[in-house]
Amino acid sequence: MNQCLRITFEVPNDKKQEIRSLIHKEARKLVLEGTVRLMPGSNLKVIACGNKNKMDMFLDCVLKEIQNLRCDGLEIEPFLRDRDYRGVFRVIE
Repeated sequence: MNQCLRITFEVPNDKKQEIRSLIHKEARKLVLEGTVRLMPGSNLKVIACGNKNKMDMFLDCVLKEIQNLRCDGLEIEPFLRDRDYRGVFRVIE
């Protein structure tokens, strides 16, 4: 069974590249698809879709890093996929 999550949170300016790279690496390792995008201001938006078990592992990793970096404004919401990510996880600049 597949699951899609939208995760947004605020990132300290000096940690943006670090967390974006970690999320991208973890998503590719777990063969998830979606995007990670730095939004205006200090927000990071992650869209991830994949097998429910792999999504649980991904979410655990992301939550652990968010806690370590002391990020604020965490929002996690499930959604129905409305686009085709073509089987890859991308970083959007």
